Amino acid sequence: MVSTSETEFHQQNKWYSNFKYLLTGILFGIIFVKAEIISWFRIQEMFRLQSFHMYGVIGSAILTGMISVWLIKKFNIKTMYGEPVTIAPKKFNKGHIYGGLIFGFGWALTGACPGPLFAQIGTGAFAVTVTLISAVLGTWIYGYFRDRLPH
Repeated sequence: MVSTSETEFHQQNKWYSNFKYLLTGILFGIIFVKAEIISWFRIQEMFRLQSFHMYGVIGSAILTGMISVWLIKKFNIKTMYGEPVTIAPKKFNKGHIYGGLIFGFGWALTGACPGPLFAQIGTGAFAVTVTLISAVLGTWIYGYFRDRLPH
């Protein structure tokens, strides 16, 4: 038997209700392609300290995120559904350093990070599929062993 809340959820969320997320993803991919964020050459320039392009993009994203979080907290902004936005505090540990190094090495070697993988594949760089499969496999392995790892 289906509960009332489940029925209300399915009535409010038709199959096309996720269409906005598809459009946002497509727009996100187009912006990545046009800004050359998915370019292997731009990523290599960044890691070789030959160009400011990627540092400018990353820096502006960090600044935008900082301002957004400040505005959310200052004006107590709620979600589209009226729920309060909560940002849980995070404690720093040395695992962040190891994870950051592994992520950075992977990014430098493959020329891809998880965000633009799909945009790279969409532009015809099908070799990136190996990176995508590796990212999914690595995430699965981490999830499998997460409880046994030090946190």
